[in-house]
Amino acid sequence: MKTRRPLTPSICRSVLVVAASLAAASIAAQQTKPTDSQPAVQQQAGPALLPAPSAAPRASAPSPFVLTSIEQGKDARAVTESELRQQLLGKTFYLRTGYLDNMLHFDEKGKLDGSSPRAPYTLSLVEITHVRLEKHKLEVEGVRYGLHFLGSSATEDQTAAVDKVRLTTRKKPLVITIDREEVTKPKKEKEKKEKHHGPQSANQPAQAQTVAPAPAAAPEEEAERHRPMTDSEAASNRELAQALDTVFATGIDDRLIATLPDYWKLFYLSTAEHRAYRPAEANVLRQGNVDQKAKLISAIDPPSNEFAQKNGVAGMAMYHVVVGTDGKAREIAVGRPIGFGLDENAVKSIQQAKFEPAMKGGQPVPVMLDLLVQFRIYSKLTAEPSTTAAATSQPSAPILPGPYTANAPKPQPAAEGAPAAAPSDTGQQQSPAPSETAPAPAPAPDATKQHPAQQQPEQQPPVPQPQ
Repeated sequence: MKTRRPLTPSICRSVLVVAASLAAASIAAQQTKPTDSQPAVQQQAGPALLPAPSAAPRASAPSPFVLTSIEQGKDARAVTESELRQQLLGKTFYLRTGYLDNMLHFDEKGKLDGSSPRAPYTLSLVEITHVRLEKHKLEVEGVRYGLHFLGSSATEDQTAAVDKVRLTTRKKPLVITIDREEVTKPKKEKEKKEKHHGPQSANQPAQAQTVAPAPAAAPEEEAERHRPMTDSEAASNRELAQALDTVFATGIDDRLIATLPDYWKLFYLSTAEHRAYRPAEANVLRQGNVDQKAKLISAIDPPSNEFAQKNGVAGMAMYHVVVGTDGKAREIAVGRPIGFGLDENAVKSIQQAKFEPAMKGGQPVPVMLDLLVQFRIYSKLTAEPSTTAAATSQPSAPILPGPYTANAPKPQPAAEGAPAAAPSDTGQQQSPAPSETAPAPAPAPDATKQHPAQQQPEQQPPVPQPQ
């Protein structure tokens, strides 16, 4: 019979150490393992066009251009064109303010210099293709894209199924110019140069008291005076980085959403919270909770735009509408967008529409309903049916053969009861058809005198006879 080995203090300490290490490993595995309520996050290369299907819009997106420590220090150097290309070239951004023109000029603060029509954010996606850095400005060229939402069902994530369609051509790209602060030399260097040249010699003639008026400054000199100046390379670099962050957005962040209309804000709020749209007012009822449902009593036919017509963007879109007791749309939220700037046209049409308010207990009550709006592609054949029908109803003019077609006069309509007009004398006579038996009317006396002269053959010059 085997005897058991007694437990010594060293054996107890070893057992405790092994148990503690196993417990720590188990806890770490549970913390790193994703659960059903917390899905694993996949890293994506580059900025996303829209929020990820399971992620809310980001509170703050990274800056388009990040400065290094060498470009921000006391002895900072200027930003180079190659550094800008590494961080901008080939990437896609949103124009935060959404301008529609393809020639845009911004000052050193990122503020638009001039005017431009505002564009929906679904028409403001830009891919940078060229970067040129000069002494006073940064110029980038890019391709403008339109966003087309492809979601077909209400349960589908609308921000995931998105297609981008090119809008600009290679001959007419999007050109964006941003002014840059010019770094001036410190005053100490200027004083050193003045000391190096020395004071003015006594032998030199004194400067005349009368000074001639200075000529008017040229436009280039006037622009040189108003250019932004700074005495620090670090300050110039920071100003350029802030201007890029003001003009471009790397994704859908809070700053970009703050510039969108309310119906887009409600759409992204529902997307961030993973829920259906809820009206802001608590007393809004559903259509199934009223005695008489709200009804649309006017047509909703929003117009399309040139970008959608050119690229064949059409289909159905859905919007949540709160109809008030007065029969007007009180609140509108995008439910299933279509993009390409068409949602803005649909909301304008809904705001102008008239509804019959819902009734409950004999009183009008606010109610929420969903509206489907359809966008179509129009063509010249469908847009002008009356013109085509009128053209086909008119009889076609007779066509003469050969070169006489271009010189033939247009036929005049004959008056009622008048005989048919004889063909004009253009050198080509038309023979009557075999079935015509009525004799032709006799020509006028003056016309008979002129016809023989006109129909005489040309006289040939006499041929000399040999002697």
